[in-house]
Amino acid sequence: MEEKHYIGPEAIIEKKKKYIMPCLAHFYRHPQQLVKGSMQYLWDSTGKKYLDMYAGVSVMNCGHANPDILSKMKTQMDDLQHVCNIYLTENFVNLAEKLAQVTPGRLQKSFFCSTGSEATEGALLLAEVYSGNSEIIALRQGLHGRTKLGMSVTGLTMWRTAPTPVGGIHFAPNPNCYRCPMNKKYPECDFACANAIEDVIKTATSGHPGAFIAETIQGNAGCVVPPKGYFQRVKQILDQYNTLLIIDEVQTGFARSGKMFAIEHYGVDPDIMCMAKALGNGAPISAFITTPDIADTYTRPGASTLGGNPVSSTAGLAVLDYIEEHALAQNAQERGEQLRAGLRELQQKHPVIGDVRGLGLMDGAEFIHADGSEAPEILDDCLEILKDRGFIVGKNGVGRNVMAFQPPLIVTEENINDVLNALDLVLTEKHL
Repeated sequence: MEEKHYIGPEAIIEKKKKYIMPCLAHFYRHPQQLVKGSMQYLWDSTGKKYLDMYAGVSVMNCGHANPDILSKMKTQMDDLQHVCNIYLTENFVNLAEKLAQVTPGRLQKSFFCSTGSEATEGALLLAEVYSGNSEIIALRQGLHGRTKLGMSVTGLTMWRTAPTPVGGIHFAPNPNCYRCPMNKKYPECDFACANAIEDVIKTATSGHPGAFIAETIQGNAGCVVPPKGYFQRVKQILDQYNTLLIIDEVQTGFARSGKMFAIEHYGVDPDIMCMAKALGNGAPISAFITTPDIADTYTRPGASTLGGNPVSSTAGLAVLDYIEEHALAQNAQERGEQLRAGLRELQQKHPVIGDVRGLGLMDGAEFIHADGSEAPEILDDCLEILKDRGFIVGKNGVGRNVMAFQPPLIVTEENINDVLNALDLVLTEKHL
């Protein structure tokens, strides 16, 4: 077999400087060139193997190069790769039917597109069409995409490229119990952060804004998990003011949280829900889904050239089958409990870990200095060493100080033990 030649990380970095816009940074001080993936593992151009604990940021829930999914995609490519969805094909309506079956509440009608940004943009557009009101409430430190409107409802300033957001958008405090923006303690707070949404509605809007948008778990903010009861309180408030609840499940969807969708942990039915990333397991596909009464107001012509592409739709159907057949939600729940328990044990040994939080296999360990302040430089050092020892772990957080674990949902008990042991060794060696 002919040996493959790779240009290597240094050459890639040089080409990036010349041909790629500088907004796209690369991970690690000394990055590797990744060339191969198989289930929960990756390999670089030197042949080094890594346990992937980030899954391309919650994309590869079913594992890299999953043969069950790829075989179906390859068969579809042999038959029909693409026609626009203005022509009749079967897979995208079958996928829409399947999504109606697995999503909560009365969600039934989907619109397919290619990226998470498109899905959130489309959901916000639909909310305006239905309600006749373009006002939006979002959460501080949320992130909803790279389009102009998506960035405008993004409460993380580092991810807002445009300095001035679209008008008519208002922000409410995010439900971060570790670093409460209102300096309160749960449960004595009585959901003060949720109650603040009503204050925003009363004081900063027309009194009936079109929509409130939120990630079920704030990913880029540092795997921030709202407390139990938060979304119930939010929904009660929104219903009083005829405001739609848009739930962004772009990172949290498709068994990541231990349930098919993370909002199911809260017993609340969204009016509109966005999804992407893991739906395609690497294939570009996204969607927003809503109830028939809301969907049926979207009557003016609208299409997405690549939305619901035959190959991507095939991937989506294969993903949903694989999640069910291999009980990935259950594995995410069990391995997530194992991971958080292990991280909390490390927290007792290593004071650099200030907080451990998460649901399923979307988990964060916040790195802090002795005074409680954010410690991104320490985290970066640890991530670099973990990479050198064969572990790919992510980072997020407002201060970029949260070690993020979002692995393929097929990881094993042994995999979790391996990464915990590696982290323990790194922190011990660094006297943290």
